[in-house]
Amino acid sequence: MIELRDIEAAAARLQGQLLRTPCVASRTLSEITGAQVFLKFENLQFTASFKERGACNKLAQLTEQERARGVIAMSAGNHAQGVAYHAQQLGLRAVIVMPRFTPGVKVERTRGFGAEIVLHGDTLEEARAHALHLAEQRQLVFVHPYDDAEIVAGQGTVALEMLEEVPDLDTLVVAVGGGGLVAGMATAATALRPGIEIVGVQTARFPAMVNAILGTRHPQGSSSIAEGIAVGTPGKIPQTIIAALGLDLVLVEEGDIEQAIVLLLEVEKTLVEGAGAAGLAALIKYPERFRGKRVGLVLCGGNIDPLLLASIIERGMVRAGRLARIRVSARDVPGTLATITATVAAAGANIDEVHHQRAFTMLAAQNVEVELVIQTRGPQHIADVLARLLEVGLEAQVVR
Repeated sequence: MIELRDIEAAAARLQGQLLRTPCVASRTLSEITGAQVFLKFENLQFTASFKERGACNKLAQLTEQERARGVIAMSAGNHAQGVAYHAQQLGLRAVIVMPRFTPGVKVERTRGFGAEIVLHGDTLEEARAHALHLAEQRQLVFVHPYDDAEIVAGQGTVALEMLEEVPDLDTLVVAVGGGGLVAGMATAATALRPGIEIVGVQTARFPAMVNAILGTRHPQGSSSIAEGIAVGTPGKIPQTIIAALGLDLVLVEEGDIEQAIVLLLEVEKTLVEGAGAAGLAALIKYPERFRGKRVGLVLCGGNIDPLLLASIIERGMVRAGRLARIRVSARDVPGTLATITATVAAAGANIDEVHHQRAFTMLAAQNVEVELVIQTRGPQHIADVLARLLEVGLEAQVVR
């Protein structure tokens, strides 16, 4: 078990080594969720993640002999970048083992910090086993991403800063993968503010910590857009702390996380990865749980694959009714397509795609189906477009 003094000592070591990120209120998110929301922008760290804190605290305490040997870590990206960057700052050799599915943006950024990259396995567990093998083979110091007391203490400094900025927070909502962040933050927060509630958030596809603490048997998936918390085996040190402090844990779905990513992008103009959006996803899924409380959320990371982000934004537009697919049935005569497009345009919607279908339809041979993907202002605007089409004698419906 780590103590507050360990986290305070870590904070002293980190002084001047990384950014003290802002913790500010979000008026719009507070209105949307019903809670008073305060955001801790850890995605603004140089490597775009809180993982720098634990990595820096760990590396700063290595002996001269250990520094000479160099370090090795396994990570899906953020811990990798944190270790690689601070190893580079200290002049240490760093080897990083990453699963093969790791987004290219994280691989290249880590390599840019001078680390040797080894892609191995399809899961963090496979990467971890290979990293331990290489550590023994090459006599490197293994730096675990979450099951290490010094790593946990470093992550706990997030809570110190949050409570210095906003000392009367009622609740902290923290993403949980291996558990290092929530364990460190809970240790600091409960010591500084007894009675504060700490809620850990896991993706339903990787509920390992929930199962371990609550004794549930939720099945584990194979992938998640929140790959930073897609951990199959929780850390023993974090698990012990979480159990001892009686922290609550909740699960969120992939759709909740997607919605939170888009919301933060639109409202706060800030980019987060899936894990970084998990806290807001919990507020979206369980609004009554947090209504009226002063809630601190940690935007713990901002490293997201651009192609994944593009897909999430597009899917978010569909959920918000700002992107819709409609099917129009009409007589297959000259000018029909022009009438359809002109009517949609007159209704103020923009056409993204047009599919003119004659063969693959159950309509009569002289009829045609036209599918349109349109940009709208929302659900009411979609209804207006359908009404306009009906006015000119065209049968139209939304395709779900």
